[in-house]
Amino acid sequence: MSLTQHATVPAAPVPSLAARIRAIGGSPVRDILAVTARPEVVNFAGGLPAPELFDAEGIAAAYQAVLTQTPGRALQYATTEGEPVLRAALAERTSARGLPTGPDDLLVTTGSQQALSLLATALLEPGDTVLVEDPCYLAALQAFGLAGARVLAVPGDGHGPDPEALAELVVRERPKLLYTVPTFQNPTGRTMSAGRRAAVAEVAARHGLWIVEDDPYGELRFEGERLPWIASYAAARDRTVLLGSFSKVMAPGLRLGWLRAPAALRRACAVAKQAADLHTPTVNQLAAARYLADRDLDAHVRRVAGAYRERRDAMLAGLPDALPAGSRWTRPAGGMFLWVRLPAAYDTTALLPRVVRHDVAYVPGAPFYAGTPGADARSTMRLCFVTQTPDTIGEGLRRLGEALREPAPRG
Repeated sequence: MSLTQHATVPAAPVPSLAARIRAIGGSPVRDILAVTARPEVVNFAGGLPAPELFDAEGIAAAYQAVLTQTPGRALQYATTEGEPVLRAALAERTSARGLPTGPDDLLVTTGSQQALSLLATALLEPGDTVLVEDPCYLAALQAFGLAGARVLAVPGDGHGPDPEALAELVVRERPKLLYTVPTFQNPTGRTMSAGRRAAVAEVAARHGLWIVEDDPYGELRFEGERLPWIASYAAARDRTVLLGSFSKVMAPGLRLGWLRAPAALRRACAVAKQAADLHTPTVNQLAAARYLADRDLDAHVRRVAGAYRERRDAMLAGLPDALPAGSRWTRPAGGMFLWVRLPAAYDTTALLPRVVRHDVAYVPGAPFYAGTPGADARSTMRLCFVTQTPDTIGEGLRRLGEALREPAPRG
């Protein structure tokens, strides 16, 4: 046989994907967004902030400044912990809101979603138990599932997890952490009361538990008084990780988040981040810091929250005519979402294709529940009210009502 001739060798299959990827799968929300990308669809499914409200001019000016004045620094590698000027600005904002914080208390992350992944890496062994709200932010369920955690839901009500049920679960299951979005929660829009926050902090202190307090929506308040972070309660101060993000108040494309954590855990997360991406993009960090120095982010957030309040009110006004008798829904005091429960005969997952044919979309509630959703989850849905204008919200709800009134196809 000459050197140019080759015998045919059967190709062996490549090794399989990791079992955790096969088990977890993709995000149902992302799958729905792909199906409903047509421009004529009134999309209440996504959790996207309104792009017309971005301060594009201010952000562009911040990038222009850092790229003109400090291009070598902006385009260079940075420390894993984050740019000092940004951490200082974040520490100042956090302290002004009632939680004394220094720059070294913070780790800048590539979106607060990365913070969840870093915490899962730093805290969880396969088989460890994690407690979550019921229902829960979907991407948190993904992050903990990919870490091999056993995820259990804490029973609760409109004020958040029940502290007595939480204590019972902690004693019985010995979880590593409780994950919560206490303010304008995704997906329900509910807010944990101050008394409930204090009780959760006491449970964590008494029984030994980490609290991961995710706060991406807290600044988007429409009414009422701001509530203290769980991290500010003395009982939980040494065991609470507070997550923040610019995604909902500045722009999600910046992919800028941060975590505030006790020193040992923060260092462990920094090690995990070194393995993940070395550091969050320097230019984005410096541009955000420059924006905070040159612009009034709080004034911008007030304008955004004002627009979102009008959109929430438009959705609340249209729901009674759109939904069948016996439906119930939340009335969030801020944030981006409200939660609907239709009568028990309705299955929002099965109904979604019919609804999409009417050029409107929502997210069925079942994927937001840990484990196998109960029968009462079948009739729930999440509606995002911030991406559409009030007029478009009214039209979308009209279409939704038509779809829900349409007779079910005969089997």
